[in-house]
Amino acid sequence: MTEVLDHPAVFEQAWGAPENTVVDLPPVRVNDVLRDRYDVRPPFAYTGAQLWDMEVRKAAAPDIYIPTVVKPGSAEKFPSVHHGQLEDFTRVSEQRLWAAPEHYTTVIEHVRLDHENRRAFFIGADRFEAPDGRIFTAGSGQPIFHVEHSVAGPEDDPLNLWRIVNLTDRPDAALAAAFDDLANDPYLRVFIEVHLRKDLGRELVRR
Repeated sequence: MTEVLDHPAVFEQAWGAPENTVVDLPPVRVNDVLRDRYDVRPPFAYTGAQLWDMEVRKAAAPDIYIPTVVKPGSAEKFPSVHHGQLEDFTRVSEQRLWAAPEHYTTVIEHVRLDHENRRAFFIGADRFEAPDGRIFTAGSGQPIFHVEHSVAGPEDDPLNLWRIVNLTDRPDAALAAAFDDLANDPYLRVFIEVHLRKDLGRELVRR
């Protein structure tokens, strides 16, 4: 059963702890990047609702939407619990280590989708007992981490936001540097490209 958590509070407490290693990736103005960096057929521009649809799909199937990080076929999503506009569930997957991407490790994440405010929280955990009694244990090789993905900005000009907090004993500059390529990538994040091709039927050519 999914643990009862105040996901935003857990995330913000970790974000504010001075010993942790935090990464606040630059906001992505999705339609500007789509216009400036891609040939898109048929032409397309995101709304905030469509970008949130991508986040919801990605949360449930990270191996499909983040194939560069999550090992194909490794993701398992457990049943959702709904509280009004909030949806909670747990997922387990094999993910590449941030700083050593040639290696995978087991990652347990308690997920909250805030459909009203378009915020998605992923709270890392050491251990999870599934409804069928299976016990999952987080792998080694890197600290437990929490993530927030969200959609902000105007409905016709949405922003893709992404924050990560790694639960470290002290700030780890080498670990933080592992996110530099993501921060400096001039193209859309892979999960947006997957959504455009798979769910929205667009052909994309980078330029």
